[in-house]
Amino acid sequence: MQSNTTIHTNTDDAGKLVLRAALAIILLFHGYAKLTGGIGFVGDMLAKAGAPAALGYLVYVGEVLAPLMILAGVLTRPAALVVAINMVVAVLLVHTGQFFTMNDTGGWALELQGMFFIAAITVALLGAGRYSVSGVNGRYN
Repeated sequence: MQSNTTIHTNTDDAGKLVLRAALAIILLFHGYAKLTGGIGFVGDMLAKAGAPAALGYLVYVGEVLAPLMILAGVLTRPAALVVAINMVVAVLLVHTGQFFTMNDTGGWALELQGMFFIAAITVALLGAGRYSVSGVNGRYN
């Protein structure tokens, strides 16, 4: 018979996998859109804010590379922090005016960005778990 500790550990690791996969896969759709459509919009917003438009290429790190690392479970904690920072930058550049508003269905206008941010912080705090390429003992995992 399994102990409660063993069962708890198994479900914790499964939960970490589900959270990592959901965060990474949903964010990768945004990264794919940037890969196929370009980052002109991001560069324009950065230039408007007084930053070099070339910094827009960092969106590929936050929306493609970091999610792939989170999904695989490689350097998961730092990758999750990159996603969290990416979300803060996205809100500051594009969505600041929506921060205290609601959408047409009664939800927070920034609920997607908020969920990405909270999920990324949660992954950074919890780590990848044993269902990952680096495993529970991986550095920064």
